[in-house]
Amino acid sequence: MTLARDTIPLVRTATAVVLAGCLIAMVGFGARSVMGLYLEPMTVAKGWSRETFGLAMALQNLLWGAAVPLAGGLADKFGPSRVLALGAILYGLGLCGMAVSESGLALHLTGGVLLGTGIAFTGFSIALASIAKVVGPARRSLALGLGTAAGSMGQVVFSPITQAMISGIGWYDSLLILALSVLIIIPLALVLPHDPDGAGRKAAEQTMAAALKEAMGHGGFLLLTAGFFVCGFQIAFITVHFPAYVKDLGFSPAVGAIAMALVGLFNIAGSLLAGYVGQRFRKNYGLSVIYLVRSILVVGLLMLPKSEPLILTFAATMGFLWLSTVPLTSGLVAQIFGVRYMATLFGIVFFSHQIGSFLGVWLGGLLYDQTGSYDPIWWMSVALGIFAAIVHLPIKDQPVERLKAGAA
Repeated sequence: MTLARDTIPLVRTATAVVLAGCLIAMVGFGARSVMGLYLEPMTVAKGWSRETFGLAMALQNLLWGAAVPLAGGLADKFGPSRVLALGAILYGLGLCGMAVSESGLALHLTGGVLLGTGIAFTGFSIALASIAKVVGPARRSLALGLGTAAGSMGQVVFSPITQAMISGIGWYDSLLILALSVLIIIPLALVLPHDPDGAGRKAAEQTMAAALKEAMGHGGFLLLTAGFFVCGFQIAFITVHFPAYVKDLGFSPAVGAIAMALVGLFNIAGSLLAGYVGQRFRKNYGLSVIYLVRSILVVGLLMLPKSEPLILTFAATMGFLWLSTVPLTSGLVAQIFGVRYMATLFGIVFFSHQIGSFLGVWLGGLLYDQTGSYDPIWWMSVALGIFAAIVHLPIKDQPVERLKAGAA
């Protein structure tokens, strides 16, 4: 049975597409964001080291990034619905496999490879590309901010609920419930448009091969890709290791869960503000400011006396900057290259993000096991943030000549 290109046309208004895209981002990112809550209970129950769990999460991030360009290319060619439905099934199977894993290798294959692929095929990059195709340039950055904020709302919702389930019914059963929850993505995916050109717009004909060649020859695209590597490094390390870091400081696990919920809560405002700012100011300058302020925040966390208010303040402030890079980065891709192959091109940029995520998660566990401290990885994050702040400054955000000619 195949899905017709005009399936449920009456619900495919711009508003419906934006709403469905936001809900997909909320569920997909929300379930992904709670993986750090399983680090301690699973390693204690199974007798694994933190590096074992960290490597599984690192592989998850790597496969997530590696499969995103493929998922984006398939979505650009065939429409997003089939891709998202397949991803939801793989997502659920990965979570179930993670629950029944009895060895580190099994965890790496299920919670790492399988789950990472499922996350890629349900990634918010596909949802954001669908939103971008039904929203005009005048409001596109703000709409992308809304979609990103929805992902953070998932973190707000899923973090406390998941921690409560782990405490109440155990990590095993909570993983199975989490697996069921991601299947809601399947019906939501049917609302997204199948028209690859987005509402019939064909400003300039271009093949995917030509689009890839054009992007790879653009210096701004390469700098954007390098900068997004840093975002992945910082975000993934904090997502997976921060709850354990907080507990190592002597605070209860609830403080770590609350901190991660605050990250998601404040990122809603941060993502919306980033989208708003991206409509009025140069997006690359906004990205430079975000990465510089992140580095300053980490220095403050390391240098100031540790207390619960400090932990929660850090989480809230970092949350404000958490995914605010996404509407600006994805917005630059659409602004420079257009929306026709946005899922593919942003998928390539996102792959760099996930290589950074792999290193942030894996090195976090490795260096902790070797030194007994997360401080080395924190300072590495500071240095990378300064690097990212610098590389975004020279990016030229004007549309490529092809788009200018098409507009003329």
